[in-house]
Order: sequence, then structure tokens, then C-alpha cells
Amino acid sequence: MPSFDIASKVDLQTLDNAINTVKKEIDNRFDFKGSHVKIDLDKKDYKISLEVESEMKMKQVIDVIISRSMKQGIEASAFDFDKDAYPSGKFVRKEVSVKNGLKQEDAKKIVKTIKDCGLKVQPAIMDNIIRVTAKKIDDLQDVIALCRTSNFGLPLQYDNMKS
Repeated sequence: MPSFDIASKVDLQTLDNAINTVKKEIDNRFDFKGSHVKIDLDKKDYKISLEVESEMKMKQVIDVIISRSMKQGIEASAFDFDKDAYPSGKFVRKEVSVKNGLKQEDAKKIVKTIKDCGLKVQPAIMDNIIRVTAKKIDDLQDVIALCRTSNFGLPLQYDNMKS
């Protein structure tokens, strides 16, 4: 039976390349000359630590992170900017987590959406992926189209298509 996997993962090397590109751009920008900007990537926990002088510069750094990451192929929804920046001495700090892997509640929401659409497919949650099987490949392609139009707030990849 044809099947494919729905996953939500960020390639660590691509993320590292994007952050290094952000650092180079910030170093070369005129409006950041002489100002304190610190960007660190925790590769183990998929967290980006930002430290800048003001809220305005924090917003500029976040804009650069989003634009450079999208050029590297990482969706903007992969970053969790929900935590507020907090002042620490004369600097403003912020922790940005990178969404990697499907959480259980997100996977359940995706499976519910697939089941509610009325297609003859069988979605199954397997650790941090969802495997969708069907009798026809056309049904699987309809599921992919459905997931792309639905807004789950996650970067989804469709891997391992087997016929």
C-alpha cells in the first residue's frame, strides 16, 4: 500500500549555516557598528540566545534571522518567538527555541484534520512522525495538499513516499 510520512524537523547544519550568515550580516551592517550583539546557537537543545543593546535592535536581529533562514530553506514558523525579551543589566536578552519534531498534541491535531476531511486514508502517529497510508496515491496527494493549506503553525515535510 502507498504511504508517506509527515514530519517536522529542522536540519541542524542548515540552521547553523543560517545563524553564521546572520552573524556575518550583523557584523557588516552599518546600524550595528560598535554595538553589542551576541548570537549563540545551542545545537543540543535547538535554542538561539540573543543579546543586544535595545528592543529596536532585537527586532532588527529577529528580522535578519527570519530572512536569512528562509533563504537557507528554513520556514519562519520553525522559530518560536513567543517568549518576551528580558532586560539584563544594560542588555536585552531573548531565548528563541527552534521547533524540531512533532509534539504529541500537534500530531493529534494533524491526524484529526486528516480524518475529518473524509478521504480514505489511515494516519498513524509513530514517535515524532505521522505515517499516512492509502490504497491510491491520489488520496495521499490530497492529504499533502490538505496539510499545506491548513495552518498548523509548524514547518511540515513530506518524506518517504512509497508506492
